[in-house]
Amino acid sequence: MENAAAGLAAHDFSMWGLFMQADLIVKSVMTMLFGLSIWCWAIIIEKFLRLRRLNGAASKFEDNFWSGGSLDTLYDKIGGTPADPMSAVFGAAMREWRRTREQGSGIGERVGSLMQRIDRVMDVTVNREMTRVERQMTVLASTASTAPFIGLFGTVWGIMNSFQSIAASKNTNLAVVAPGIAEALFATALGLVAAIPAVIAYNKISRDLDRYAQRLDDFATEFSAIISRQLEGRD
Repeated sequence: MENAAAGLAAHDFSMWGLFMQADLIVKSVMTMLFGLSIWCWAIIIEKFLRLRRLNGAASKFEDNFWSGGSLDTLYDKIGGTPADPMSAVFGAAMREWRRTREQGSGIGERVGSLMQRIDRVMDVTVNREMTRVERQMTVLASTASTAPFIGLFGTVWGIMNSFQSIAASKNTNLAVVAPGIAEALFATALGLVAAIPAVIAYNKISRDLDRYAQRLDDFATEFSAIISRQLEGRD
């Protein structure tokens, strides 16, 4: 009993100690999980900050849009480099509208086709902008689903090493078994540390992205109705 206690005391059970004393495979698993965790946290922070910034920019644009000013003036102010997706949707529709107006007479006969082109352009712009905003979300989803299994692999490998130590030493006391099991469980813990925040953040960010995409779709629908009314008023 005293020898077992002495062996346990000599073994470093700190996180760094467990990492350093693990074999190459378990170290690789731990390093991968730690890297995934850091990467996920970087994505989580970036997405939260970006969504906050995009919603603020959308609110500012909507205030300008519904202020009663000229749409042409607003488009000239935005220019060819919109700062946010909602401005990009507005700019794409205005470019198509202006291009048709510059073609001269007969616009009344082309109202139907013009509205189809404007709606199509806005849909494409919404999809393109949302694809940019949603970039790297697959990293969160992949980490949430695979990190526990990667950690489990490290756990199984560590326990196998423990059994090999028992077989080699023909000694089943705690000093022989505990270090390998501790390293194995540490790999599992790292898997959960990477997966749990990824799952929670993925669900939250996905809901926020869905709401933002719906906001863009609602604006596109309202803007399409405004253009349609203006074109009908010209007939």
